[in-house]
Amino acid sequence: MNTATTMRNKTRRGFLKTAGALGASLYLSGMAGSKRRAAAQVKQETLAMDGGPKAVTYAAPNAQKWPLYGDEEIQAVTELLRNPDYKPVAEFEEAWKAYHGCPYAKAHCNGTSALTSMLFALDLPPGSEVLVPDYSTWFPVVPMRFFDLVPVFVDSNPRTLNIDIEDCKRRLTKNTRAIMPVHWYGLPCEMDDICSFAKEHGLEVVEDCSHAHGARVNDTLVGNWGRMAGFSLQTTKPLPAIEGGIGMYKNVRDFERATTYGNYDLPHTFADDSPYKKYQGTAFGGKMRIHPIAAILARIQLKDLDAKNEAGVAQVKRLNDRITQLPGVSEQFVRPGIKRVFYAKNIIFIDEAKAGMSRAAAVKALQAEGVEAAEYSLRLQHTYPIYSEAQWWRYMPILPAEDSLPGCAEANRKAVLLPYFTSDQPELIEQYGNAFEKVWAHRDRIAKT
Repeated sequence: MNTATTMRNKTRRGFLKTAGALGASLYLSGMAGSKRRAAAQVKQETLAMDGGPKAVTYAAPNAQKWPLYGDEEIQAVTELLRNPDYKPVAEFEEAWKAYHGCPYAKAHCNGTSALTSMLFALDLPPGSEVLVPDYSTWFPVVPMRFFDLVPVFVDSNPRTLNIDIEDCKRRLTKNTRAIMPVHWYGLPCEMDDICSFAKEHGLEVVEDCSHAHGARVNDTLVGNWGRMAGFSLQTTKPLPAIEGGIGMYKNVRDFERATTYGNYDLPHTFADDSPYKKYQGTAFGGKMRIHPIAAILARIQLKDLDAKNEAGVAQVKRLNDRITQLPGVSEQFVRPGIKRVFYAKNIIFIDEAKAGMSRAAAVKALQAEGVEAAEYSLRLQHTYPIYSEAQWWRYMPILPAEDSLPGCAEANRKAVLLPYFTSDQPELIEQYGNAFEKVWAHRDRIAKT
């Protein structure tokens, strides 16, 4: 084993071991550090933007390294190259079903393929409306045009960034047939409430879980709440396979229909009474199977998913519990019963009125102190040209009025991106906390910039 691999494995093991410890002794030491830094003391420090020393000086070039692959992945992929085979695909699907406790799963070449196959499996009448969050991505929405579905763009809750159920109620029509919640940046939607709403109105629930592998609502894993669900396994995701996706299904006919959409070689495996068995050899014109290398990576990463998620959440908690004590700083709201994960970034909010300075000025001062921070303003889905051009749709999307998305507007005014550290970084977390306290101690001065 070479030195680089040894160090990578040590870092990975160390990070996993901190899943419990980060939430206890290290968190307490971080809070103790915060208490030691009284506001009057911090006020004496000169801001970096005014020529003072930076608060963040610790160099950790691999603090955000992702994915974290090790010897097991390398050895398994090497063996596949020596003996090419498709067996890893089925092995991954079986591991996925065991982890989620679901009866059916089909791996795909990417998350968009998984979501597209899921929409095909939904088999709704042409013109059916699907409620989707505007504060989201195109991956599960643009493919609706292939199946004559109508995306209806809905506001998001500015405290969570997830779909707003109250706005869903306002946008219901006689043609509404489904709702697609997206668990944004690892925070699950309130699936119990969404499913109750859907049941009341006879709607299908289809989940986009591409940011939230391993997250739970009331101890139920995301992906298990709706009729079906799709996941991305792209390299930045909590379960990274470099590229890949997977769909999960409760109903055998949904599974067979989704599988036949992009797998010409599998219908012969269906039961004799399957209406899709006859499409062996052609399927429906797509070829979407996952690469066996990606299946290997995903299967091995799945074994450590919960431990990595818990370690990452505990580390973010150390920082966020400290900085959210400052005026005007908050994080995504996590309701009781919800167990979140993190994907790629740690999102916080700055309320300018309570903070006493603008978001832009605060971020600029934090950046000067060495904090990797950025204002986060997401382009809303409905503003992209494809949704308003008739040549791409037989049934046009339903676009919101510009003043009817107050939650999205508030989110774009307040959100800030911070790094998600993927290895144990107590010194960085301490210095980030110091930087925030330093900036907030001088917010009267910063507000004048």
